[in-house]
Amino acid sequence: MRSPRYRVRPGSWDTAGATVSNDGVNFCVFSRYAERMSLLLFERETSKEPYEVLHLNPRINRTFFFWHIFVENLPDGTYYNWRATGPGDTSETGSRLDSEKALLDPWATTISDRLWDRATACRPGNNVAKAMRAQVIRDDYDWEEDQPLYVSLNNAIIYEMHVGGFTRHPSSGVVHPGTFEGVTEKIPYLQDLGITHVELMPVMAFDPQDVPPQTAKMGMENYWGYSTHSFFAPHPGFAVTAINARDEFRDMVKAFHRAGIGVILDVVFNHTAEGGKNGPVISFKAFGNEIFYHLDFEDRSLYRDYTGCGNTMNCNHPMVTRFLIDALLYWVRHMHVDGFRFDLASALARGEDGNPHHHAPVLWAIELSPSLNRAHIIAEAWDAAGLYQVGDFPGYRWAEWNGRYRDVIRSFVRGDAGMVPEVATRMSGSSDMYEGRGRLPMNSINFITCHDGFTLCDLVSYNAKHNEANGEDNRDGHDHNLSWNCGIEGPTDDPEIQALRRRQARNFISILMLSQGVPMLLSGDEVFRSKSGNNNTYCQNNELSWSDWDLVDTNSEMLEFVRSMIALRRRHPTLTRDRFLRGKPDYGHSRPDIIWHGVDLEQPNWTDATSRQLAFTLEGSVDDEQPLHVMLNMGSEPIAFALPPIAGLQWGLALDTSSERPAVEPADQRPIAEDRLQLGPFSVVVLEARPA
Repeated sequence: MRSPRYRVRPGSWDTAGATVSNDGVNFCVFSRYAERMSLLLFERETSKEPYEVLHLNPRINRTFFFWHIFVENLPDGTYYNWRATGPGDTSETGSRLDSEKALLDPWATTISDRLWDRATACRPGNNVAKAMRAQVIRDDYDWEEDQPLYVSLNNAIIYEMHVGGFTRHPSSGVVHPGTFEGVTEKIPYLQDLGITHVELMPVMAFDPQDVPPQTAKMGMENYWGYSTHSFFAPHPGFAVTAINARDEFRDMVKAFHRAGIGVILDVVFNHTAEGGKNGPVISFKAFGNEIFYHLDFEDRSLYRDYTGCGNTMNCNHPMVTRFLIDALLYWVRHMHVDGFRFDLASALARGEDGNPHHHAPVLWAIELSPSLNRAHIIAEAWDAAGLYQVGDFPGYRWAEWNGRYRDVIRSFVRGDAGMVPEVATRMSGSSDMYEGRGRLPMNSINFITCHDGFTLCDLVSYNAKHNEANGEDNRDGHDHNLSWNCGIEGPTDDPEIQALRRRQARNFISILMLSQGVPMLLSGDEVFRSKSGNNNTYCQNNELSWSDWDLVDTNSEMLEFVRSMIALRRRHPTLTRDRFLRGKPDYGHSRPDIIWHGVDLEQPNWTDATSRQLAFTLEGSVDDEQPLHVMLNMGSEPIAFALPPIAGLQWGLALDTSSERPAVEPADQRPIAEDRLQLGPFSVVVLEARPA
């Protein structure tokens, strides 16, 4: 028998994953039902077979349910997998152990998917030559005194973007398109725009091959990345060199922080890339299928699916809760991220029985963790099985993607009548949803568009989705879009319709920036980017999804408008209040914090089911901040609004979305002397007070 190449010791079970020290590497993995475990070592990421297989002895290499081994003097950069042997009585116990499968370390921080073939991992038997594998990497990164930022969400302007798609288009002009480094090159653009945080669509390593068969046959892939398999590793496809993915991500974060911009990660803890019964075995299904997933109560070979993705992580099992918290801590402590947005977060609120729990351990553990107390936590407060918790998500710190805000503002701007009372509530921070539970305006993440749905351009250009390119006969994606094409479906040369569409886009941006709460922009909306009516481009890693940087010049007027609206918001603290408006004077002020109007002063149309008009006056919230007056006309006819008198001050026209020059800097504003001002149809007007 050949002697092993390396001396080994029993190792330690107190740190999972591969831990590098001066004299070797400690490997540790969790598996409750495994009876035997082997560690496979590879020289290169493309090696089809291991050069060394180390068999663990359960008497000395197992402590409780942890398997561990220390390999002395193992070279840095070595690739590895695990193999586990044990029961396969899946329908009875849920165990899916297959002694021939090459298993990825769930705690791996660097992985390679160069050889990965999903189909082979879906079938029983040996897949070692086509498996993903982890890599041993010594961590000696120099952060140069960088620390996570703390920019309060109360003052945040979030920009949702896809790392790959942001610079993959040929027009981006970056040295390494589609990478963390490419994003870094574009940070000055984001600084100039005025955003405070980027929210990155999934960057934890995911499976691009996770798409329906007919979509795969068309040559498409899982582009968005909502198919995570490794929760500690950056996606290698976003790195210039896969082995350096971790440090390239850190370089990007460090550059964002130098620019004063925080980094929020979109994390997918609700399901994994392993899918359902017929999905691949990557790691969790083998190491602890019955622990990590919700399984059918009667047939344990089946998965309870609350996510629409084949499986649901059993997040409130103590082991899984610990795993997920450790992942968050890793990204804060070792990757310096500033917060997290949790995809389909209501799935995390489901207990082990599948029912929603208001005191779900994982959610409260995240909220109450001292080490996460400065990290932003944002919930997509629904799941795919009907659990909708917007305004009622467990906890107090949790901010929420406010889907009700999106739907109400979309309906109002397209001209739906009778929306005025709820528009006022949404624009003032959704106090009906948050104030009664002691929460704040910053708990509401306000958005009009996001990655999932129409872009802003398509929202005003299409009445229906057009997803034929996805290969699913237009069955995928949302049907309830609350959009309006302004008279013609899709592209048109009609100048009147083009002008109306751009005005409507400006209306959406204006209302978003004039609302209490936290505004979120979708990348590309600032340059009026279209996806040709496709509202579900999850599989489109092509020019349909990529940011087209030529639009910066083509649609420069839209870009300048968005910059101006962000600047207006930032120069008015009254738009970013940390408490809800009361309609009464604040301490030190003689005027109420807000006064509601309709077309006439102090006569809001709360009960008029035909009304499409709303106005309000905001008092300044800090010393030397002057009042702001906002008027909204979403009717199809012009109408004259009464203007409130302001003793010792005069109004200046800061914004008129129907104008050829919609946004005006304070120094260039035209003074308004009239007591009424006519608003064009479908328009927003803002007046800023200044000394007479």
